[in-house]
Amino acid sequence: MNHIAKFIMDFPVFLKYIPKIEKETLPAVEAHVKMASLDRISSLIDKSYDRDGLRNAAVMMLVYPKNTKAYLALILRNASTGIHSSQVALPGGKVEPEDINLATTALRETFEEIGVLPERIQVIKAFSEVYIPPSRFLVFPFLGVCLSELVFDPSPDEVAKMIELPLEDLMDETNLTNVQLKTTYADEIEVPAFDLQGHIVWGATAMILNELKETIKRVL
Repeated sequence: MNHIAKFIMDFPVFLKYIPKIEKETLPAVEAHVKMASLDRISSLIDKSYDRDGLRNAAVMMLVYPKNTKAYLALILRNASTGIHSSQVALPGGKVEPEDINLATTALRETFEEIGVLPERIQVIKAFSEVYIPPSRFLVFPFLGVCLSELVFDPSPDEVAKMIELPLEDLMDETNLTNVQLKTTYADEIEVPAFDLQGHIVWGATAMILNELKETIKRVL
């Protein structure tokens, strides 16, 4: 645990583990199902979803230094009539025709949503895609790193609040919980979640973050 604590607190130590993270086999569904509701587990394992009409999207897991500690950039989405209203998310969005590839999408959306220039981000690794049934998006996550501290400029059209999360909080097992939620597809459902700085993080974002967490644990 002391070794993990040192890793998650110090950004310079995090950087030393990047080559191992790049080479590590991803846990993929093994990590995703740990943060999935019971009704979603079988479809995650089988990848049993209709690919007709799917829309691709990409998100960025952006790690950066703050006072020499490793932090992760999350956002609280604005309240709206949309499916993902007022949810904690990673910066990202749908693929646009001008995007060269999925990494370009993640970089562009990160700039549009939180104001971090693409040239400041080193894309480290593509993580495993996650399907979101209500919106019919197939989401492709990327791990990116900024080498210097950031000043965010969140878009008022999309972002209600920046959440600067110490990586230590993601790795802390005591931040795992189960919550009862009302969703667009169920009146009430129990889901595994992260409780991070008082924000409940669930669904696709929790699955993506758990794959990052499990990958980090593997390389320590």
